[in-house]
Amino acid sequence: MECNKWVFYFLLLLGSISYAQKATDKIPLTQVISTIEQQFNVKFSYAVEDVAGITIEKPATTLSLPQTIDYLNAKVLLNFKALDNRYVTVSVLNKTISIAGVVLSEDSKNPLNGATIIADNQVAITTKNGYFSLKNIPITAAVTISYIGFESREYRANELFSNQTKPKEILLKSSNEELNPVLINVYLTPGLQKYLDGSTVLNTKKFGILPGLIEPDVLQSIQALPGVESTNESIANINVRGGTNDQNLMVWDNIKMYHSGHFFGLISAYNPNLTNKVIVTKNGTSAEYSDGVSSTINMFTNDEVSNSFSGGAGINLINADAFLAIPIAKNLEIDISGRRSVTDLFNTPTFTNYYKRSFQDSEINADSHQNNTNSDFYFYDYTAKILFDLNEKHQFRANLIGINNALNYTEYNANDTNSETKASTLSQKNIGFGGNWKAQWNSKFSSNLITYFSKYNIDAADYRIETAQRQTEANEVLETGIKLNTHYKANEYFTLLAGYEFNETGMLNQTTVSAPSYSSTKKDVLDNHGLFTEGEYHKNNTYFRIGVRLNYFQKFDKLLVEPRINIWQQLSNQFALKLEGEFKNQTATQIIDFEDDFLGVEKRRWVLVNNQSIPIATSKQGSFGVEFNANKLNIDLTGFYKVVNGITASNQGFYNNFQYKNAHGSYTAKGIEFLANKTAGKYSTWLSYTFSINNYEFDSFTPNTFPNNVDIRHSVSLGFNYDIVKNFKLSVGGIWRNGQPYTVPLEGNETVKNGNTTMVNYDSPNSKNLDNFMRLDASCSYQFNLATGIKGILRAGVINTTNEDNVINRYYKVDPNDSNKTIKVDNKSLVMTPNLSFRVNF
Repeated sequence: MECNKWVFYFLLLLGSISYAQKATDKIPLTQVISTIEQQFNVKFSYAVEDVAGITIEKPATTLSLPQTIDYLNAKVLLNFKALDNRYVTVSVLNKTISIAGVVLSEDSKNPLNGATIIADNQVAITTKNGYFSLKNIPITAAVTISYIGFESREYRANELFSNQTKPKEILLKSSNEELNPVLINVYLTPGLQKYLDGSTVLNTKKFGILPGLIEPDVLQSIQALPGVESTNESIANINVRGGTNDQNLMVWDNIKMYHSGHFFGLISAYNPNLTNKVIVTKNGTSAEYSDGVSSTINMFTNDEVSNSFSGGAGINLINADAFLAIPIAKNLEIDISGRRSVTDLFNTPTFTNYYKRSFQDSEINADSHQNNTNSDFYFYDYTAKILFDLNEKHQFRANLIGINNALNYTEYNANDTNSETKASTLSQKNIGFGGNWKAQWNSKFSSNLITYFSKYNIDAADYRIETAQRQTEANEVLETGIKLNTHYKANEYFTLLAGYEFNETGMLNQTTVSAPSYSSTKKDVLDNHGLFTEGEYHKNNTYFRIGVRLNYFQKFDKLLVEPRINIWQQLSNQFALKLEGEFKNQTATQIIDFEDDFLGVEKRRWVLVNNQSIPIATSKQGSFGVEFNANKLNIDLTGFYKVVNGITASNQGFYNNFQYKNAHGSYTAKGIEFLANKTAGKYSTWLSYTFSINNYEFDSFTPNTFPNNVDIRHSVSLGFNYDIVKNFKLSVGGIWRNGQPYTVPLEGNETVKNGNTTMVNYDSPNSKNLDNFMRLDASCSYQFNLATGIKGILRAGVINTTNEDNVINRYYKVDPNDSNKTIKVDNKSLVMTPNLSFRVNF
């Protein structure tokens, strides 16, 4: 027994010595560097603070110098690089590493097979054991891990460094709110995603690149989707499944917006650098939303309090911008952004082309060949948001957004540049305030109280000095709203939404003339009460959202019932079916006034329905589709049928014999949308095609049925993105579509007298089509590190690279030299237009 005791002590001593030896295997990196310097007669150059505190296992002495440097790069989050046989640099810049991890459910700790990992535009899918790995990832790159039915998580690459003996375990929390998760993570390009309910999501922070774009312009980007067109290249005129632009509901952080564009429609008015997410819904809208009989475009800014200071700034050939996210405390943050045009400070080819495109058919260009002119045009926008988390269960948010376009225009006598003949001004603004309170009362019940105020103004003044006549035009919209959403989570698969919404909308239209004296002012106010409820279910291969909305219009004592349905059913690993349907209404519309317009630059003005000459617009829409998804190939085929009643002749912009008629009717749009998208490690390519038939029906007109102004029968878009080398991306794409309809004068009898006025005598409405529209765009992007945590991005883009001469609108007017003849007026698209941007994010 005594012998056994000494044997035991001896073994314990050996184990202690062995353990002590292993415990001392890791030595300070500075000591390792000193040893290597002596061994290979080299010199390391490094900052002391970069290597302080780092320990590492000593490399084998049998390794060569290159092998030793490779060993150091694999074991330490620093970049070791041999400049020559004598010097080795050590830095934290431009370091790429391999990352790895195991994705598990936080509740069950079971591995999640098929989770998606996106890092530096590389994509990995977890194995059945939940494992993933990626190589050559920048050390500061953001890594996003997502899985259907779970909340996504984001890491820095250095947190997942794969030199560890055991990969990092990543626990995903089951989503308590999102029963409508991401279905396709990379849709056309990184940053574009598709949800189960068919809506498309633009994540601006993860946005890759699209042809012709130098930034993730919110309203330009969605035009890559089938069924979304802009017949005149303007984001202020987006046509979704044959609708007009005023039929798109635009919401920015729960604030309803009435204006969408800078440069009178060529640039989105919403700064993409603070707009984190944009959701576009064409059908099957949630019962929470009213208005927008064609689509809902919902924009969201950052909604999470961060403990780190971040921001960015950039400039291009049109504007400069900056944004900051400023943490004040652990539970308080302020986000601000601003953007302003630089075109009034210096001229660029991009501005010149935009200017000609915007003002080609307006009073701004009128008689410019006879008079010297001077114009001062600028725009700006700003946003601010306060984020305050009272505790884990109560969050408060306050938002502000301002949008402004301004134009000052002066004409001088050609013989005397000091003598003004005309002075014109135009101002277009939209300002909004909003706030919301999110509360999680218990594990099953939550609420969200939302309130907002939105004000839109467009004011124009035209002063003719010779006659001392001053004419003004004004259009104003004031809207206040309050909404309460309540969510009850019955179980992990089913959530019930119920809520109430009230909004009051007031609109003003005013025209004044000083000589002779004339004034016309019209004001309208409408109150709307809405009750809504819906159930949302998602389990395994089945998703549905079914609801109903009740709208009561106090002024008309009218009740509208609107059912909504959205169903998605996966049939196999590759195939799924979807069914969507909705009834919607709209109480505000834009009429097009050819006589009392705003200097010809903006012809549209907002008006409220009166339930008589301007009825409430209502829509009924249904769609059915098939989806295929396998090996990163996504194919989507959808058929749709939409009827919109209550449209007016005045809001369609007719250039025919119905131009000045007062009537209301309907349009019916039906068609097929097709999209094929293939993504791989370095490239993404897509082809979309839309076939549609879109006809008006006005009972009081002859003929009573004729093609819609935006009846585009065939539309094709094609795109290709490719990562040429690390951080350098190229995107090329094109659009081809049928020309839009137009109306020609009656041959042999081109004009007709109407009292003392001579007017164009048009033939059958929209009986001709413009030549087919074709445009090829290209862009490229290069991203690089300026310093630790600071990234630079250089982008270049060209719209209409082949300089196609596209006519986007055509109408006729009476020849001032011969009242029996007419003159053809063609509006042209943008000519070849380059743009360049540089920005820094930190």
